[in-house]
Amino acid sequence: MSGTSGIRRGGGRDRDTAGRARNARPRDGLGRPLPYEADGVERQPEGVVRGPEQTVAEAQALLEAGKPFHAHEVFEDAWKSGPEEERALWRGLAQLAVGLTHAARGNATGGARLLRRGAGAAEEWAARTGRARPYGMGLAELSAWARELAEVVEREGVAISAQAWAPRLRGRDA
Repeated sequence: MSGTSGIRRGGGRDRDTAGRARNARPRDGLGRPLPYEADGVERQPEGVVRGPEQTVAEAQALLEAGKPFHAHEVFEDAWKSGPEEERALWRGLAQLAVGLTHAARGNATGGARLLRRGAGAAEEWAARTGRARPYGMGLAELSAWARELAEVVEREGVAISAQAWAPRLRGRDA
């Protein structure tokens, strides 16, 4: 057993207790694998069912801590466990968090692509449902933030600070 709870090492691939392939290597704050013996940041548990308000609050705290990869995991849980009519919303928000992750890792092309894809998904969901502020989140503001960041990372071509660029999911007044 590695230092990651419930994951066995050996036999070629790390596996969880159900036998699914899982990487047991510790990770840094941006989700990059580290050597097995390194100290990493605590992983976000997967498959947690949260209510929408808790999802937004947890993701916001992770974004503010400079951990967009972990925020993506929270949004992914909502995407996979939430009501069918909201899955596109949570998937779009997960794409925004992954886009921020790639931009912070220095992957300008992938970061910009995912930021724009997530912005488009959020805008499309809002237009389709007529809900521009689900759970207090300003989707137009988030989309504008994502498009601005996409332009910055393409123009600058260098890694950005995930913490400095963390979006406010509920806007500046929340």
